[in-house]
Amino acid sequence: MSLNLKLSQRETTFNNEVVTRFELYNSLFQTLPFYQVKDTGILLPFFTSHCEKGAAMNASPTDIIESFFKKYVPDIDHQEQLNRMFRFIQYIERQVVLFDAIEDSSFNKIGKFDDTGTLQSLLQQAAMSDETRKNISEKLKDFSLRLVLTAHPTQFYPGTVLGIMTDLIEAVKVNNIPAIDVLLQQLGKTPFFNKTSPTPVDEAISLTWFLENIFYYAASGIQSKLEEEFEIDASNQLLEMGFWPGGDRDGNPNVTTETTRAVASYLRQRLFRCYYRDYRVLKRRITFRGVEKPMAQLEKLIYKNANVELDVKDLQPELLSLLQTIKQTLVNDHDSLFVDIVENLAQKVRLFGCYFATLDLRQDSRVLRNVFDYVTKQTETGIVSGYTDLDEDGKLAKLTFNEVDYQCPEDADGLTKDTLNTIRLMKQIQHNNGERACQRFIISNCQRASDILQLIDLFLWSGWQKDTLTVDFMPLFETVNDLASAGEIMEQLYTHPYYAEHLKLRGNRQTIMLGFSDGTKDGGYLMANWSIYKAKIEMTAIARKYGVSLAFFDGRGGPPARGGGKTHRFYASMGNEIANEHIQLTIQGQTVSSQYGSVETARFNMEQLLNAGIISGLQPNRNDLLDDGHKSLISNMAEESYGLFMALRAHPLFMEYLEKFSPLKLLSKINISSRPTKRNAASLKLEDLRAISFVTSWSQLKQSIPGFYGVGTALRKVKNEGNWQQVQELYQTSGFFKTMLDNCMMSMSKSDFRVTAYLEQDKKFGAFWKMLKDEFDLTRTMLLELTSSSVLMEEYPVERKSIAIREKIVLPLVIIQHYALQCINNNEDSELTEVYKKLVIRTVYGIVNAGRNLA
Repeated sequence: MSLNLKLSQRETTFNNEVVTRFELYNSLFQTLPFYQVKDTGILLPFFTSHCEKGAAMNASPTDIIESFFKKYVPDIDHQEQLNRMFRFIQYIERQVVLFDAIEDSSFNKIGKFDDTGTLQSLLQQAAMSDETRKNISEKLKDFSLRLVLTAHPTQFYPGTVLGIMTDLIEAVKVNNIPAIDVLLQQLGKTPFFNKTSPTPVDEAISLTWFLENIFYYAASGIQSKLEEEFEIDASNQLLEMGFWPGGDRDGNPNVTTETTRAVASYLRQRLFRCYYRDYRVLKRRITFRGVEKPMAQLEKLIYKNANVELDVKDLQPELLSLLQTIKQTLVNDHDSLFVDIVENLAQKVRLFGCYFATLDLRQDSRVLRNVFDYVTKQTETGIVSGYTDLDEDGKLAKLTFNEVDYQCPEDADGLTKDTLNTIRLMKQIQHNNGERACQRFIISNCQRASDILQLIDLFLWSGWQKDTLTVDFMPLFETVNDLASAGEIMEQLYTHPYYAEHLKLRGNRQTIMLGFSDGTKDGGYLMANWSIYKAKIEMTAIARKYGVSLAFFDGRGGPPARGGGKTHRFYASMGNEIANEHIQLTIQGQTVSSQYGSVETARFNMEQLLNAGIISGLQPNRNDLLDDGHKSLISNMAEESYGLFMALRAHPLFMEYLEKFSPLKLLSKINISSRPTKRNAASLKLEDLRAISFVTSWSQLKQSIPGFYGVGTALRKVKNEGNWQQVQELYQTSGFFKTMLDNCMMSMSKSDFRVTAYLEQDKKFGAFWKMLKDEFDLTRTMLLELTSSSVLMEEYPVERKSIAIREKIVLPLVIIQHYALQCINNNEDSELTEVYKKLVIRTVYGIVNAGRNLA
């Protein structure tokens, strides 16, 4: 079947399964238990249509809103107009949930339209020859996929709404109208936002829902299938889960040692409840003689740990031993009856141990340097006086790695106490839940080798010993400058005698984290992607030179400007210059529920990543190995794009524009996260602004600047230099380059400059707005020419249509938000200003949720 025919069939299926059903079920909203719901439901289509016409005419949000009420509801006062807008928001929020549910319910018919890139296609290849099967088995021996759940707030559905969505998906699958109706009524009564900000423990509880209900089954299902089909040692853990809530304290004062302790304990308890759920199935089936004693012991262990915390220790070996005893008895005495149920539970115990997911710790290097300086002044560590004044080489030569049992005093400052106490706590967590429970420490803003080595000293001064330091130290390189010096830093570490010894203790494996978010904020879209790609090539070469097995941990997720988009294609396009044996990435925000919201979608997306890693290793595409000419070409474009982006950042109106016309200043009032929107509470400087707040603000403006700005100018430059044919060839042949530009087009598809077109006439900001719009238009023109397309994302019609429908649903929210922001900018009534702020805040939820990144 031709690709065009497949795309056409998929689009037809999408229209039938999603678009038609959304229009049908949307009528049920008339019955929602809202105040004046019928009135709202009747008015909303008129309001939506009015917003569309106004946007098409480049009318200002204020003109659109005022003319609507004048035309359709002329007899109400301003207060009632505001009430109506709040009700529109309430209504539209639920429409977004309904569309999500309908799209998810059709996943089996649309998302899995083509099995290419899944486990099924891997099995089909293995069936072709024994040699292929053997090669895949060999590759699987040294391969792993780690998904790390993070608490980044790019999705605002609370757990209660996610639960309703899950039930709604199942009801829509079978067109159960009465069930859909009652669930929509429940949705109408359920709040969509928290009255107070969640704590890190709240965030952990919320994300643990996915571990319990999704990953517990999806990961074990994939592991089972792989063990069944290929020669894999059962102890070889291919799938791993990681967890950041409660451990990620970078710029988050709400994460404390007690938080980390509570989350580690909660993860363990919830896992044992999952085990107990499975044990009860086991108990109903295994009713034979000879297994009573190990079954009773197993029940006692699992039940006690699911409910009470007494004498907590790592029980994985004991649980596996008991299950093996039961299995052996079934094999020897009972014709292997129900062995599969025993093996299923044993496999989950091998996968999740007593910890469920590895709790990663993360702290900023600047904090860790301050703690290091504090301890050296407080006690005798062997560090020479004047150490802080030494250059980097001097510091590396003078680090001592002495073991000192330093107890942090109560009068130390909060960050110092948290750092030193958490380092000690890591040892306790490993004792309680197993080494894998908490074995990784990530140093964000890592700028030199001493940042890693000084942290190791802090461990050795806090009760850890050199020969039993079961911790992996992971630098996080994120800014353009940090990425440029990453290779040199890693070589300094590999050649440092003590670090080389420590690495040997850890099996000569090194994990390096690379972040996208601050890269795009720091250098723009093209430069961020290219800097990471170049850094990976350089660091891979250095690791291979010193015999180190390297894993890259990618901070990806959400919109393309934060590294999201077509993730599996990104991994499939890694040439053999880049270590790709171990795929590790963050799963965050709306990506968690959109791609891992059900066992079915989770399995599909995990299988695609697994397949990408295996196939890129076994059958590398020679075009993914960029030659010097192609590297030079991309580098040229990245530099041009970088120059334009940096000029934009330096523009005197840049931050003022973002503050005035986006909800940036109000994001801190949205109760979605335990993390502040900026690292420095006292200022609103660009460098202190979290990348997520930066990207979110531009997406609310419907100007996805971090996802495209500079790309058009870069493409025009290489075309003018006579290199257009090479760029076209690169797009056709290089998976890396194609994926990067496809994701850029996805960002642009979620932009709508019509909403802010009124600013072109603004005396102060008109020229600035036009500069942004001109680059958008240029980028679109260049990308359409490059891809020989008539519209953006022409190659992905279903994803394009999904985005278009979502954008249409939330256009009224965008108009309301910009109207409220205009009112704030031109209003002196403090009471009214507070109402306008609430209006802005409420619109943020729906706009972000609708921007879900399914593609």
